[in-house]
Amino acid sequence: MSDVSQTVIKTIITLVTTAFGLVAGLAWNDAIQKLIESVMGAGDALSGLFIYAVVVTIIAVVVTILLARVAAKMGVEIEE
Repeated sequence: MSDVSQTVIKTIITLVTTAFGLVAGLAWNDAIQKLIESVMGAGDALSGLFIYAVVVTIIAVVVTILLARVAAKMGVEIEE
């Protein structure tokens, strides 16, 4: 298999994996928004969305740091 074919296959796999990640993220987004809406009530929807945004941002930062540490221990270089 040529280098071009391997690159195309790697790119397709990356795109499909990213697409599934996006779909899963959107599903979780809807579920968490409905949870906040049910806990805080419909009248507090705006403050609930801000709380949700802050919590998700904190979780994303923590997970990113943890994944970077795991990658570093495995000797994997992450592109910046």
